[in-house]
Amino acid sequence: MQSREFHDGAKDGLEALEPLDPSQVRSFSDLLIAMRKTAFGGRRLGEAFEVLSAMIKDPDCFVVLTLSGAMTIAKMGKIISSMIDHGMVQAIVSTGALIAHGLSESVGKTHYRHDPAVSDEELFQKGYNRVYDTLEMEANLNYVEQVMSRTLKRIPHDQMLSSEMLTRELGRTLVDEHEGAGILKSAYQKGVSVYIPAFTDSEMGLDVATWAMGRSIDQTRSQGRGQQGDLELLRGLSRTQPSFNPYLDLNSYADRVLGAKRLGILTIGGGVPRNWAQQVAPYVEISNVRLGLNVKPPRFQYGVRICPEPDYWGGLSGCTYQEGISWGKFVPPEEGGRFAEVLSDATVVWPLLMMGLLERMRSTTDKP
Repeated sequence: MQSREFHDGAKDGLEALEPLDPSQVRSFSDLLIAMRKTAFGGRRLGEAFEVLSAMIKDPDCFVVLTLSGAMTIAKMGKIISSMIDHGMVQAIVSTGALIAHGLSESVGKTHYRHDPAVSDEELFQKGYNRVYDTLEMEANLNYVEQVMSRTLKRIPHDQMLSSEMLTRELGRTLVDEHEGAGILKSAYQKGVSVYIPAFTDSEMGLDVATWAMGRSIDQTRSQGRGQQGDLELLRGLSRTQPSFNPYLDLNSYADRVLGAKRLGILTIGGGVPRNWAQQVAPYVEISNVRLGLNVKPPRFQYGVRICPEPDYWGGLSGCTYQEGISWGKFVPPEEGGRFAEVLSDATVVWPLLMMGLLERMRSTTDKP
């Protein structure tokens, strides 16, 4: 039987860990750097800070922020707008619901804490929409619809719509009519495109649908019709479809990504925004094969994912960057790819990362 060899870790080139010494921690940045030398979830968070810092610091890196989950209802909206304001991201891909609830906040409306003693039936009767432990007022969403309507009235009737165009115009409305911070307001001011791939799966999508129906309702509504008549009317009006083309978004995003020297992605959650943002390399690769083109597929060199979903459930939101390499979406680590994944609730770790990033930016700016 062969005897064991007792190697020295340092001689084998292993990275030494260090105790997290509270006496040496004077800032969020210090804490996150120290956590990288610990273990378990703390190390993952520290590694995420390191990769995210490198991604944002790289002047040739085009950073895409993908958003899912109820992050704006969870009061993370100013983190998003702050990232835009500080030039940390160059494009956003989001769910429509997240942007809609962010609009509610941007126009001065309030979200409230849910009292578990109040039943969901009672919440419905009062016009309170519950998202886990937080409430969105239906009245808030009705006001957002008014903002959307004013925006749509400014757009020519023959203009083909896309989510990028609508979010840009909504940002313009916020700049013109509302004070205070806002995701779309910051995006408009900084020239950051906001894409919503599953646009109809949101309050905003329903707003555009009812706006399109409303344009023709005066021509089709009969006087004094009963409930059954209204149902027939609604079914007829629902065939009045807005001029909306999602391929405008797809190709606009592909154009922007293809123009970048390097790509980075910060993913909050997962779902459609994550996959839509990542599919640009397969899109180009398929075009090469089927159309006889010869364009280098744009792959992400940096990536940070914050999501509580583990990979062993087999779902998209738990899909690791390593798995994404097999799809040609990411640069392999041996070729310079740098990735970090934190399996946690974004409302816990995202604020810590953001504070660390802002501290680093301030310390760099303050240097003579």
